[in-house]
Amino acid sequence: MRPTDPVAIAHRRGRSATYAALAAALLLACGDPPLPEEHYMVAPDAERPVPEAACLDRNPLRNAYWGDLHVHTAVSSDAWMYEVRLGPDDAYRYAFGEPVHLYPNDSEGNPTREVRIDRPLDFAAVTDHAEFMGEIKLCNEPDAPGYDGDFCQMFRRGEGRAPQLVMQIMSPITWRADDVCGADNMRCAAASKAMWQRNIEAAERWNDRSEACERTTFVAYEYSSFRMGQNLHRNVVFKNEVVPRQPISYLDAHREWELWDLLDRGCRQSGKGCDALAIPHNSNISNGRMFAVDYPGAGSREEQAARARLRIEIEPIIEIFQHKGDSECRNDLPGVLDSVDELCDFERFENNALSRISGSDEIDECYDGPFVDSLPRLGPSCLSPLSYVRNALTEGLAEEERIGVNPFKFGISASTDTHNALAGGVEERSFPGHLGEGDETATQRTDYDGDIPGNANNNPGGLIGVWAEENDRAALFEAMQRKEVFGTSGPRIVPRFFGGYDLPEGLCGETDAVARADALGVPMGGDLPARGGGARAPSFFASALADAGTEAFPGNPLQRLQIVKGWVDDDGNRRSQVYEVAGDPNNEASVDTATCETSGPGFDQLCAVWTDPDFDPNKRAVYYMRAVENPSCRYNAWQCIGLAGKDRPADCDDPARKRVIHERAWSSPIWYTPQS
Repeated sequence: MRPTDPVAIAHRRGRSATYAALAAALLLACGDPPLPEEHYMVAPDAERPVPEAACLDRNPLRNAYWGDLHVHTAVSSDAWMYEVRLGPDDAYRYAFGEPVHLYPNDSEGNPTREVRIDRPLDFAAVTDHAEFMGEIKLCNEPDAPGYDGDFCQMFRRGEGRAPQLVMQIMSPITWRADDVCGADNMRCAAASKAMWQRNIEAAERWNDRSEACERTTFVAYEYSSFRMGQNLHRNVVFKNEVVPRQPISYLDAHREWELWDLLDRGCRQSGKGCDALAIPHNSNISNGRMFAVDYPGAGSREEQAARARLRIEIEPIIEIFQHKGDSECRNDLPGVLDSVDELCDFERFENNALSRISGSDEIDECYDGPFVDSLPRLGPSCLSPLSYVRNALTEGLAEEERIGVNPFKFGISASTDTHNALAGGVEERSFPGHLGEGDETATQRTDYDGDIPGNANNNPGGLIGVWAEENDRAALFEAMQRKEVFGTSGPRIVPRFFGGYDLPEGLCGETDAVARADALGVPMGGDLPARGGGARAPSFFASALADAGTEAFPGNPLQRLQIVKGWVDDDGNRRSQVYEVAGDPNNEASVDTATCETSGPGFDQLCAVWTDPDFDPNKRAVYYMRAVENPSCRYNAWQCIGLAGKDRPADCDDPARKRVIHERAWSSPIWYTPQS
């Protein structure tokens, strides 16, 4: 038996027969050719974007706007198969404050749960999976070819994340159902284009072009590469209504650099005003491949630098947090010299995924060489520093030293990844779930059983904050491009982060502190001016406002502000250090998980001007801020209250299960590069 036989590998690693069969199917599949490139290009006769009116709230010092750029509706196959029937219009309706209704349905097929967001968002984007958009449409049209075939019957049965579909986004050789799509895939291409147009029209309907600028929408989709079981997903967001004729799916472009290239040539170079960015998410379940330092097909340093440059132009920000956990950092990583950071033990969704796939609590180190299909491990099944944002930021410094370009010079955002069309629905106490029938009841949502699709290893997700002059597409998009963004684990904590060499120590006490910091330094996402040997250390203005919450759902005080620094030492080791800069990590704040009542002191606002005590002017460095709340009840603790009898999972009373959370916000980084 050949050494790369997937069945043998699966059995040697103690994996299930189902997993082995899935692995075998990947290598047996036959592929269809991709569609012609013009499908993914802006149409030659497309009109340029409609100019936007100036907003009444325009502020040159920028306002903080709240949004969600990771939202799935019934147009996504995995949402539809969990009985979600809310569409793009419903997602925007919910995001901007109107009620919607969720599964379960009554005897007449009407949804029975009414839900409404606690506070409307400022902006949102529906990011339905590009994969299978056409199949969803065709499999629900009785007159369409293939309607009675095996593929469409499987689709309509609603098998959750059906193994057949998973195989198609895992395999390095992709295929479609010929009876549905046709031998040339053109039927699915036409249907996909129609569904894409539906998303575009919904975004246009809900985008406020008046000077009130009350709400902003973006045309968007998700590119969902799960190549060899490694999460390499990206959300693609367009600046305006000028967009390509069809979204790019993994079934069309197998590698992320193919996606970047098509977005560059098909949109950014169209001459029609089209612009796009892609936001990677869930690096925590990527087996280290999301931030892998390899450049297949780019041999020379010049070719590698060109690819790295395109990457950071297309992917200026990443998603650090969503319902499948936190991707900031992890303590138990092989080969990492960092001191232990207790706050890295946060929403470790991958623990459950890793142990279920590996069949063991002992998780192996990932292979970190070039991406050859027979070598990486199948599935999210190993640990790598390059699965986590903090390590990638530091790795980028080393790569910049080598090729002159930092491929991981990204800002930090967060979003929900809701599959219930509930854009921005992150309130812990009232969280209604994210996956249709997969977590429709509080019993499902509070049980850690991995066989329950929406189990308590998930969480409500986070929000993206953007510092922009006004709430319109251009201003928000340009702020994302310059990385002046932040992410939170759900609360509306408002962080501000500036760096410079001339920030006065007493800046926090000044009434115009933000204006002065903006004038004297660079904001989050920026670069400190280069300095040579002997230069004094930079200082950082770090501040945060606690989330006040609402009358129904009050917010929680802040506990502390931290600055995280990354650098590469003289021996080539990737290092990081966490500095406490404001607040009190030992304030004895606590929460009673039986009642969710909090106690202890906290802060409505924190601010500090911090100077790096370990600055070396000859070394590259990266800095970002973390604002942390006092402990509070995790959503499952809130929802266990009132559950009794058979409706109350054993996990509600298991002291080993996590029921306390330190909610937080992350700023985008600021970089220091020494003079050449």
